[in-house]
Amino acid sequence: MAKYLAKKAIILISSLFVVATLTFALMHNIPGDPFTQEKAVPKEILQAMVRHYGLDDPWYLQYARYLKGLITFDLGPSFKYQGRSVSEIIFESFPVSLQLGMEALLIALFLGTGLGCIASLKQTKWQDHFAMLVAVLWISVPSFIFATFLQYIFCLRWELLPVARWGAFQHSILPAISLAALPTAFIARLVRANMIETLHQDFIQTAKSKGLSSFQITIRHILRNSLLPVVAYLGPLVSSIFTGSFAVEKVFGIPGLGQWFITSIINRDYTVIMGVTIFYSAILMVVNFLIDIFYGILDPRIRIIDEVQ
Repeated sequence: MAKYLAKKAIILISSLFVVATLTFALMHNIPGDPFTQEKAVPKEILQAMVRHYGLDDPWYLQYARYLKGLITFDLGPSFKYQGRSVSEIIFESFPVSLQLGMEALLIALFLGTGLGCIASLKQTKWQDHFAMLVAVLWISVPSFIFATFLQYIFCLRWELLPVARWGAFQHSILPAISLAALPTAFIARLVRANMIETLHQDFIQTAKSKGLSSFQITIRHILRNSLLPVVAYLGPLVSSIFTGSFAVEKVFGIPGLGQWFITSIINRDYTVIMGVTIFYSAILMVVNFLIDIFYGILDPRIRIIDEVQ
């Protein structure tokens, strides 16, 4: 187990280093600079601003300063928001994105598993066709389009929920549903396919011959064995929820990290772009690392194969 953990930890650190290096290289090779949008500013002042932020230093000095900042989590100041550091922006806005993401994650897990169970147990019946129709629609429609549709129905037509902004719990309902739509559809299809396959296994017939009820067989044997692929999907699921939150937060006017990321791209606020990119990459990689460990505990065969390789 120690060898398995050490290997995963080395992969995690190496991946973070590669992402950090690529992000730095891309930000310093795209055309323009953070101050190109400034209007009616004398050239001398622009040069002073570049000098103040150390952007005229050689690239290797900037890179070394950048890596040191990552280690100490000092991601530097924002170029566009005076007096604000990137670390402050992340710590203030990420809790909003985290709450929204956790709500969407819970909706996707419970609703997706429920739809998948119904579809598999009622295979070829109208419940199965209805659940898969909903899944196909949610996979096909982008989250920001679905978010706009929900706004029109529940906010403008029925006036049940607020259109936008952030504050009370009701402000998070529609954004969370919008974010959960795509992963819910994937989980439903995944659970359905695995449960149908499990239904035809020999041990299911053995359980029936022992006199177990359909409910006991479904919970103890069918669903339990069918959820292992869902655990493996948790990494991409968290990734899709957090990256999908960028557009949804913009649609609903939510002051989350995704909103800051989009604004920083428009403003070419390099330090915010790099800081948010690294922060999200670190979160997603750590989540994948934890899921790999958890999956290795659930299915020791995965750990043994990985250690042999």
